[in-house]
This record gives sequence, C-alpha cells and structure tokens, in this order.
Amino acid sequence: QVQLVESGGGLVQAGGSLRLSCAPSATIFNINAMGWYRQAPGKQRELVASITRGGWTNYADSVKGRFTISRDNAKNTVYLQMNSLKPEDTAVYYCNAEGSYRVYWGQGTQVTVSS
Repeated sequence: QVQLVESGGGLVQAGGSLRLSCAPSATIFNINAMGWYRQAPGKQRELVASITRGGWTNYADSVKGRFTISRDNAKNTVYLQMNSLKPEDTAVYYCNAEGSYRVYWGQGTQVTVSS
C-alpha cells in the first residue's frame, strides 16, 4: 500500500529552522492538494499549511510569515520550511496528499523546539 514518507524532523532551539520533506513510497497519479498537519500532546490535529497543484497556498495564522510550503509536482514531493521556530511549534508533523480516490497520510515526524 502506498504511503507518504516524511523526513527532516528533529530537535532544535527556539529561533532555529528545520525543513521537512514528504514523498510517496510509490507513484501516486493525479495528486491534488498536499499539506502538512501537526498534533501536539493532548491537542487535536490541526492544519499547518496546504498547497494546490497550481501553487496556491494556505497557512494557519500561527505560522504565517515563519513557515513556507512548496512542492515538486514531478516528484509528488512537498516541503515545509520552518523558520523562527517556537516551543509551541513542538508536535508530530504529518504529511497529507489528496489523490483522485483517497487521501494519503504519512506516519509523522517529531519536531521538538527547546526554549
């Protein structure tokens, strides 16, 4: 079964940067929107950023001006550049992709920001 595979998480100090990447384990045709979600302990999963195939982007208010989402349509890969990280950004980050018939999710990658 095709899955999304995230990479790039880790431990960083407040004010630092990380870049997350996400790619499918096998070819997925006709991917529409792709995005990143996050879930902190005791909280619901929330949308961080999304991007359409045409490049239109949407961001959560809490990350606007700090995070940038981008994608490579040829590789079905999506990226999340995270700058000026804050302790409240600590969470498991999940990649998401909307195919023609189903939604795909990654297994999650931990991002921890120390103060």
